[in-house]
Amino acid sequence: MVFIRDTELVLRATVELVNTLPESDTSGVDGLVDLAHLEDFTTRHGYTGSRTHDAREVAAVRGIRGRLRDLWTVDRDGAVPLVNGMLADGRALPQLVRHDDMDWHIHASDPEEPLARRMLVEAALAFVDVIRADEYARVRTCDADDCQGVYIDFSKNGSKRYCDSGNCGNRMNVNAYRRRRARAGSE
Repeated sequence: MVFIRDTELVLRATVELVNTLPESDTSGVDGLVDLAHLEDFTTRHGYTGSRTHDAREVAAVRGIRGRLRDLWTVDRDGAVPLVNGMLADGRALPQLVRHDDMDWHIHASDPEEPLARRMLVEAALAFVDVIRADEYARVRTCDADDCQGVYIDFSKNGSKRYCDSGNCGNRMNVNAYRRRRARAGSE
């Protein structure tokens, strides 16, 4: 395992959240358009704490996606001021907590803070671990020529090349196979 469990869970949630941006999806469709989408996302990723369950909350969460996406546009050193800014804006106050089926882990904001702020701070804290572990090379954008999806490479050897949001690896392998077949047929 590259990262501890709670860090990996937050990183996976952050990847999925960023990949709801229209520019991250090969179809150009926004994946977070209403409360139902947000409810599904927060349930699947186990977000706890206060919720307003309204359009303003959806808008606030939609509003942090670009800021999180910026973490995929910089190197390790460039990520530091972005992460520090997120932690400062979220008034981060790290503390150990245990709830549900999770053993001791860190929450960095008060559970009464707005959901978007808590999500931003949790993502920033997870990126602190990525930076400190000197694993920022695992923060990647999909290699598919028609995709801008993001991912974190959790593989042991760090060889992953494609995101998980659009079957990109399979699509690129099929395209490469077809190109090889076309070249072989023209010889």
